[in-house]
Amino acid sequence: MLDKWFGLRKNNTNIRTELLAGMTTFLTMVYIVVVNPIILSDAGVPFEQVFIATIIAAVVGTLWMAFFANYPIAIAPGMGLNAYFAYSVVGANPDIGYEVAFGAVFVSGIIFIILSLTPFREKLVEAIPENLKLGITAGIGLFIAFIGLRLTNIIVAHPSNLVGLGDLQSPEVVLALIGLAVTIILMALNVNSALFLGMIATGVIAYLTGNLSFENGFVSKPEQPEWFVFGSPIDAFGDVVGYGLYAVVFSFLLVTIFDTTGTMVGVAKQAGFMKGNKLPRARQALLADSVAKTVGSIFGTSPTTAYIESSTGVAAGGRTGLTAVTVAALFALTSFFGPTVGAVSGLAAITSPALIIVGSLMLGNVAHIKWNEFDEAFPAFLVILSMPLTSSIATGMALGFISYPLLKLVKGKGRSVHPLVYLFAVLFLIQLVFIPH
Repeated sequence: MLDKWFGLRKNNTNIRTELLAGMTTFLTMVYIVVVNPIILSDAGVPFEQVFIATIIAAVVGTLWMAFFANYPIAIAPGMGLNAYFAYSVVGANPDIGYEVAFGAVFVSGIIFIILSLTPFREKLVEAIPENLKLGITAGIGLFIAFIGLRLTNIIVAHPSNLVGLGDLQSPEVVLALIGLAVTIILMALNVNSALFLGMIATGVIAYLTGNLSFENGFVSKPEQPEWFVFGSPIDAFGDVVGYGLYAVVFSFLLVTIFDTTGTMVGVAKQAGFMKGNKLPRARQALLADSVAKTVGSIFGTSPTTAYIESSTGVAAGGRTGLTAVTVAALFALTSFFGPTVGAVSGLAAITSPALIIVGSLMLGNVAHIKWNEFDEAFPAFLVILSMPLTSSIATGMALGFISYPLLKLVKGKGRSVHPLVYLFAVLFLIQLVFIPH
C-alpha cells in the first residue's frame, strides 16, 4: 500500500530508508519547537500556545507536502520570520499586539495560497534580482546570530558603542560558549543532528550544574490549542487596514516566497527531482507552505517555510513523501514533551548556539553576490548591514529595493530592472517615509 501511495520502487527507495531519512530530517530541525516559542515569547505570546501551534503548523504543512506533492521536504515555522514577527512587527510597534500581528500573518497566508494557485508567484520570484535575494537571506542570518548573542549576554548594551562584549565569567555566558563549542564541533564532524545534540549536551551540563530543573516533569498531555487567536478572518483583514499593516503583510509574503522557493529548488536539485529548470508538482509543493502558514497563524505561530534541513534526509536516502510523513509523526509525538521543552526554553544558553550557527549558515550566501559590480553589490550590502543594526528585516529589504533600481538608472541600466522591482521600490519608500516602523 505504501509503495502505491508514494511510489517507493519508482523512486528506488524502501520503507526502512524512508523512515531513517525522516528521523534524520526531524533530528536536524526539532530545535524549532524550543527556539520558536522562545523568540515569540518576547512578543508576549504564551509559551504553551506557540509550542502547540509550532507543532500543528509543522504537521499540517509536512503532511500536505507528503500526500499531495510526494516530496521528502519538511515544513515548519521559519527562523528569521519569527524574529521579524517578534522584534520588527510587535516589538517595534507598541500599539500592535501579537494577536493583530497573527492576523497579518493570516492575511499574507491567504494571499500566499492564491499566488500559489497562479503563475504570478513564479514571475514574482523571477523578477527579484538574484543579489537582493542573496542579501536578504544573508541579512536575516546575521540578524538571527545577533539575537542569539544578545539573548545569552555574550553581547550586551554599551553606553558609547551601542554594543560590547559581555561578562565572559558569568555562568550564563560560560554555559552558552560551551554549548556553542560542542555544537560547532559536531557540525564540523558533519553530524546530521548536530544542532539538536548540541542542545541536549548543553542541557545536561546545565542540569548537572544546577542551572536547569524539571519541576513539572518531562511528559504531559498536550494542552488544548486556542483557535483564531486574532478573532476571526474578518477581524484579521480589518486590523490590517485599520493599523496600516500593508508593509508587514508584504514583507511576510516576500520573505516567505524567496525562502520557501529557494529551499525547495535546492533540495529538489539534490534529490534529482528537477526536470530542466522546472520542479514537477511545484504547485502542490508551494501550497504546502502557504496552507501551513495560514493554519499556523490561526493557532498562534509565525510564518512557515520549507526547511533546508530536509537535505539531510535526502542525503540519507529519502526520496518520497513517506520521509515527510515520518517527520510529521515525530513532530506530533513531540507535543507530549511540553514540560521538557518549557524547562529548556527558560535557559537561553541552551538554544542560542543554534541561532548563532543557523545565522552563520544563512550568511554563506554572500559568497555568490557580485561584489565586483558596485550597482549589484551595494544594495545587497545595505540589506545585510541594516537588518541587524536596525533590528528590522523589513527596513533592510526596503533599503535594498530602493537603492537597486536607483543605481541601475544612474548606470544607464534602467531597462534591465523588472517593472515589479520599481513598484516594490515605490512601496518601500512610502513605507519608510510615511508608515511608522
